[in-house]
Amino acid sequence: MSLAIVCVMVLITMVLVMIAAYRGPTTYDRLLAANLFGTKTMVLIALLTVFWGDMMYLDVALVYALVNFIATLALLKYFKYHGLGDVDAVKKGGDHG
Repeated sequence: MSLAIVCVMVLITMVLVMIAAYRGPTTYDRLLAANLFGTKTMVLIALLTVFWGDMMYLDVALVYALVNFIATLALLKYFKYHGLGDVDAVKKGGDHG
C-alpha cells in the first residue's frame, strides 16, 4: 500500500515539473524541467518494477535514463550552437548566442 502512495506522489511531482516546464522563463529552465521529468519517469518505472515484482523493467528504467541523459546533452548543444553538426564554429570559438 505504501509503495502505491509513493507512486502517486511521484506522479504528482511529475505534474508539478510539467507546470514548471510550461512556466519556465528561459529555454534552459524548460530543458531542465524536461530532464527532471525524464528522471521522475525513470524513478516511476523503478518503483513499478518493485511493485509488480518483475525485475525486467529495471533494465528498461536504466536504458531510459541513458537516453534521457544523451538527449539532454544533444539539446543543450543544439540550443547553445544553434545546431548539432556545426563543428567548425565550435573549433573557432564562434558562439552564436
